[in-house]
Amino acid sequence: MAKRMCSAVWAGFLRCKTAKPTFSNIRLMSSESDQPNIIHPMMEIPPIPPYPEKLNEPVEERRARLLYQSRKRGMSENGLLLSTFASKYLNGFDERQLKMYDHLINQPDNDWDIYYWITGVEPTPPEYENEIMDLLKEHTKNDNREERLRQPDLP
Repeated sequence: MAKRMCSAVWAGFLRCKTAKPTFSNIRLMSSESDQPNIIHPMMEIPPIPPYPEKLNEPVEERRARLLYQSRKRGMSENGLLLSTFASKYLNGFDERQLKMYDHLINQPDNDWDIYYWITGVEPTPPEYENEIMDLLKEHTKNDNREERLRQPDLP
């Protein structure tokens, strides 16, 4: 993957918009001045290990896991979008669709990528372009202007 260009200060780091951050392209802001401290370029953030596919997982157990994972994303934006999506559509998915949704929310190593894809800010990579992504993009548009201020209650 190509190196990212960093564009905006976010939580003390420069948030990288189009590539994975490494210590060679992240600047920490010094607490004593407005001058950034450059971290040694040979140090890199270790990669996130690949997500192991759950083989022979019962369908109802998979639905329950995906519902939980849709709610606990680590960023509020995706938590709201994915939890409302899962609450609305997950029970109607067949095994093939559940597998696509599992792949979509667990394979990318950056939740911001998922957010940018479903909101249309960045193009969706071909491996994630499928009927579930299309449905999620439509859900995100919220054409019916549904109120989504909090995650839906659990069943």
